[in-house]
Amino acid sequence: MITKRIIPCLDVKNGRVVKGVNFEGLNDVASPVELAKYYSDNGADELVFYDITASFEGRKLFTDILTEVASKIFIPLTVGGGINTVEDFDRVLKCGADKVSVNSGAIKDPGLIEEAAKKYGNQCVVISVDAKRVDGVFRVFSKGGRVNTGMDAIEWIKFCVDSGAGEVVLNSIDTDGVKKGFDIEMLRKVLEVVNVPVIASGGAGTIGDFIELFKKLPTVDAGLAASIFHFGEVKIKDLKNELHKNGINVRL
Repeated sequence: MITKRIIPCLDVKNGRVVKGVNFEGLNDVASPVELAKYYSDNGADELVFYDITASFEGRKLFTDILTEVASKIFIPLTVGGGINTVEDFDRVLKCGADKVSVNSGAIKDPGLIEEAAKKYGNQCVVISVDAKRVDGVFRVFSKGGRVNTGMDAIEWIKFCVDSGAGEVVLNSIDTDGVKKGFDIEMLRKVLEVVNVPVIASGGAGTIGDFIELFKKLPTVDAGLAASIFHFGEVKIKDLKNELHKNGINVRL
């Protein structure tokens, strides 16, 4: 049985970790370096680092902070934000990232995924999708959830995986930061069309939300969360113990 992963997410703006609700109202949380080390030392399976305003501000990702984060942790690191070219992949990987997450850059240039996968391998390319219901259809949003692209999210994710993306991070804008549980319906639709690891993001509020996620969707690979971990509402060790008690395979 595949081990389920628990992944904290560091949303970084101006060199600080921030968190909002439905992608709005960002609050300062902590130093990304200190927080990353804390998670690495306390049971996180992987870490995701997003420079959340790089694409919107049209600039490259903060590499100095990223290099420091990578040097302090001993778990896989996925990095995203402002990834628009294969050169951006190269720069981030040289800073110590294990995987590179692309979102708006792939929307602008769909060929980027295939190009990066050929150069670095599928396992290195993560497609991150911010999706929201619009008139009953799951639509892809870009620029940190600000712009409705009009694209069908399920079709877009399938295209990206067919092009070489080795992992999917699906973030539901509808549930992001609301803490009422993961978007099971949206995740199920994605799991039906891809055969690569899918990471659920957006909506975790309690340990029970993770149990529900893995029980209802046995093929989902990981649960990602931010604020409940950042503010100490849920400790990763406690979460994993409860998952284990509920018959869900995790690394203790």
